[in-house]
Amino acid sequence: MNSPFIKTIAAVSIISLVAAGAAFAQDAFPSKDITFVVQAAAGGASDRTSRAIAAEIEKDLGVSVIVENRPGASGTVAFAHVAEQPADGYTIGFGPVEFAIAEHIGYDFDRSDYTYLGQVMNSPVVLAVAANSPYSNLAEFIEAAKTKELSVSNSGAASAFAATAFTLAKMTGAQITPVPFDGGAPAVAAALGNHVDAVTAGAGETATAFADGTLKVLAIFADEAHPRFPGVQTAAEQGFDLQFGAWGGIYGPAGIPDDVRAILEESIRKAAASDAFLEAVTPAGILPQYKSGADWEAFVAAESARYDEVLN
Repeated sequence: MNSPFIKTIAAVSIISLVAAGAAFAQDAFPSKDITFVVQAAAGGASDRTSRAIAAEIEKDLGVSVIVENRPGASGTVAFAHVAEQPADGYTIGFGPVEFAIAEHIGYDFDRSDYTYLGQVMNSPVVLAVAANSPYSNLAEFIEAAKTKELSVSNSGAASAFAATAFTLAKMTGAQITPVPFDGGAPAVAAALGNHVDAVTAGAGETATAFADGTLKVLAIFADEAHPRFPGVQTAAEQGFDLQFGAWGGIYGPAGIPDDVRAILEESIRKAAASDAFLEAVTPAGILPQYKSGADWEAFVAAESARYDEVLN
């Protein structure tokens, strides 16, 4: 029973099992760093959200998650880069509201090129006016805009903020003229300086001015009140059933295997529910808002249809 032949076979079997185990360990996801591509420059809401999520994924999965900023062309520079990477789960990205807008404003963008891993946040649009404005709520603003044209600044002609003004005018018959600026900060500054009658902007861009009393927020276009704007009602609570937000989620290239996708989705779900994520984003007016990959994909499709109608 202890012949050299049997010993050789046993040794070969053990070596094979060890090699197979090593190969399995090497192939188990994740076994190397993950790259997290952000479509915006460092410092904004997308970057803040992405870095907070990346930090939690890093803790959960035990590998480094490296944030890489690739701004440009309404986010499509980053989107195209991610789509071209191997669908192995090691490259993911932050998908903002432009995921529903880009295809309607002339960019080469196809929503089917991506694996949807989950929505993580929303920064609701607000309508705000300078502190010395005669308007105190949305109804007063709309009634005034039915008798005269009112100007409303926003961060860009093809943005969720411009779309809010377009849609509000369409549903109420108000005479609203959107005034696009290159970014949220100058759009808010225009309202503070009384150069326009109001501004549609993100919660994070208006929270500080609201807190110091230089800006009045007339309505929040969300399904619930915002903690940074105590006492301010939603548009729906004021009789105008309209929701718009600068939402965002996590995605990867199309075709990520189901087992890898499941690991990423679960890690993102836990990250979005963590206290650390909440503490990182809420000071900027960002609200954690989770949807599963499938639910977020359906939501993006519905939002795309809505923006198609609004922007075209």
